[in-house]
Amino acid sequence: MHEQSNRPPAAPVTVPPAAACATPDAAGQAADVATGPGDLGAVAEGTCASVATLPGALPQGQNSPQKCNYGLYAEQLSGTAFTAPRGQNERTWCYRIRPSVKHTSRFRKIEVEGWKTAPHVLPDVISLGQYRWDPIPMPGKGESYSWITGMRTVTTAGDVNTQVGMASHVYLVTESMVDEYFFSADSELLVVPQQGRLRFCTEMGIIDLEPKEIAILPRGLVYRVEVLEGPARGFVCENYGQKFDLPNRGPIGANCLANPRDFKTPVAAFEDKETRSRVVIKWCGQFHETFIGHSPLDVVAWHGNYCPVKYDLRTYSPVGALLFDHPDPSIFTVLTAPSGQEGTANIDFVLFRERWMVAENTFRPPWYHKNIMSELMGNIYGQYDAKPQGFLPGGLSLHNCMLPHGPDRDAFEGASNADLKPHLLRETMSFMFETRFPQHLTEWAARTAPMQDDYLDCWTALEKKFDGTPGEK
Repeated sequence: MHEQSNRPPAAPVTVPPAAACATPDAAGQAADVATGPGDLGAVAEGTCASVATLPGALPQGQNSPQKCNYGLYAEQLSGTAFTAPRGQNERTWCYRIRPSVKHTSRFRKIEVEGWKTAPHVLPDVISLGQYRWDPIPMPGKGESYSWITGMRTVTTAGDVNTQVGMASHVYLVTESMVDEYFFSADSELLVVPQQGRLRFCTEMGIIDLEPKEIAILPRGLVYRVEVLEGPARGFVCENYGQKFDLPNRGPIGANCLANPRDFKTPVAAFEDKETRSRVVIKWCGQFHETFIGHSPLDVVAWHGNYCPVKYDLRTYSPVGALLFDHPDPSIFTVLTAPSGQEGTANIDFVLFRERWMVAENTFRPPWYHKNIMSELMGNIYGQYDAKPQGFLPGGLSLHNCMLPHGPDRDAFEGASNADLKPHLLRETMSFMFETRFPQHLTEWAARTAPMQDDYLDCWTALEKKFDGTPGEK
């Protein structure tokens, strides 16, 4: 058996002082750059990352030479239609040991019990309601879960067959994938760790991921998931529609929120390993397996703007009101996946992190509201200001389209009577997967997951203060 790997023992995604990014030339190709990691700051601005593990492996001045150096195969991975508008077109050229037609064989359908795909509307499950769940319990003795078997779908929305909508999942991973690989033809995955550390060995390099970071794994990308520190628990947003992108900032201008330069792409790394390997593919909500005689992670060099990325949530710079009232929660949008309707997202990924509260004569937590968007929230760590009790790290809540929600009684009374000095929200980080589509519960979420049956009671103690007389009460 011949085995060779240039993968380092540990390869966090970083950018060196001279990041290997380049502005495309007039032909749309990457300029001549040094090898090394890329920076999605450039990718997000429409430029290209270019990385190679061997000198001369990356063709210069063209994408597809008659013969590639080292006997490599040139192959394009396209994340958008070929005719997408300029500036929206996404593709990466890969220079690999074998073309990916060698990375699949005959497919056999398999069952993956916990992972569901829209449309998934169950007649005996009531999705209409305000729901909240405790964290998924850690595995018991003798239980083990991989990235595939440890995925549990909470909600689905839209229709994967028409490439609209999303699904929200929680994962619990205790064991590494060994000679096993996965890719989704259905979606890109936004991974939000809450506990433990994972390594994503992808076609384009290695991403190590821990809490307070996120990663985006594009549609069609092949990867293996290893446990660096377990058990690992977290959240996943599965995006069936247009790719996540940075939101337009409008009057905010060029700075704050998530800055492009803070999104990192991995260093190219490849495996030349000839051993029996299992490849699992998700396609139209169905799972299939195929077996090959080698590792599919064989990209020696690549350049383009369709690639996995990693982002440190601690680099997110929130903005807010400096005098009175406060903006809508959309001001905290990190990433957005657009829909066909301008200003109404297929998915928004929204972050509520540490920040100063300074508004005068203002109810500072989120107000009571009903919303056209359906909101699934998760707690990474700390205490959420609108729900000081019951919303635990690793927990989830769901408030579907046009269902009222807002602070519990303690949060309302506390914020209504607080001394409004400048106040720093410390040690808190929650997020929201928000979509224009109703989110339907899976049977697991409705029957098996640790749902808090008494969640609605958090509003029971809210009292009628109105008595017909003027004055604050």
